[in-house]
Amino acid sequence: MDVSRSSKGFILVLLLLALCVMHINAVDTQICVNLNSPCFFKKIPCPSECPLMSPSNLKAKFCFLDCNSPICKSQCISRKPNCNGRSSACLDPRFVGADGIVFYFHVRRNEHFGLVSDVNLQINARFMGHRPAGRPRDYTWIQALGVLFDSHIFSIEATPSAIWDDEVDHLKLSYNGTELVVPEGHLSTWQCQENQLKVARTSNKNSVMITLPEVAEISVNVVPVTKEDSRIHNYQIPDDDCFAHLEVQFKF
Repeated sequence: MDVSRSSKGFILVLLLLALCVMHINAVDTQICVNLNSPCFFKKIPCPSECPLMSPSNLKAKFCFLDCNSPICKSQCISRKPNCNGRSSACLDPRFVGADGIVFYFHVRRNEHFGLVSDVNLQINARFMGHRPAGRPRDYTWIQALGVLFDSHIFSIEATPSAIWDDEVDHLKLSYNGTELVVPEGHLSTWQCQENQLKVARTSNKNSVMITLPEVAEISVNVVPVTKEDSRIHNYQIPDDDCFAHLEVQFKF
């Protein structure tokens, strides 16, 4: 028996095991670069429950750090909108304010309304809708968002579809009037080098996270109005339109 060769093989196995353990225990670290942040340049490790900022597992939560919070502690959140969470807008439409107060926003279909207005940020929503015979008002859903910042315009919209298909991407994106192509696939990303605007898919299709560094994060998901939704709420949705619309959640 070649003892030297056996020892080398044993050492190689130990090294491989050590690398595996290091990979398993890997934890991302987040740093806030905003000078006004109470967490400025502090290295904040991610929780063990969600150790990665961009997990490859579609169902895994990701590590998030709120640089405006004085607590300076990362947390686990879903990459898709939480329709019961603060600063969210879903359904027909149901808003949850930043203060946690729930309210319903009844508007007219095919109209635009401002959701967020600040010195250097404007977010508008276009509402699509349907009014069954005999109803006094429209049922409406968010069909598109338009974001104006630093004289740039970014838009995201749900594309019309007669029948919903999970295997079809129902998202359309544009930046300064030019349509964007973000390859399908979880974690596929497009980023503007000029201002670091980033769009990252959070599932293979129909879900993205939009990041404006030091300004906002917008989580977006496209969903249809299902036959069950229509039955429960008496929407009377026609057979030739599934009313694909956006679920959104903002973080500022």
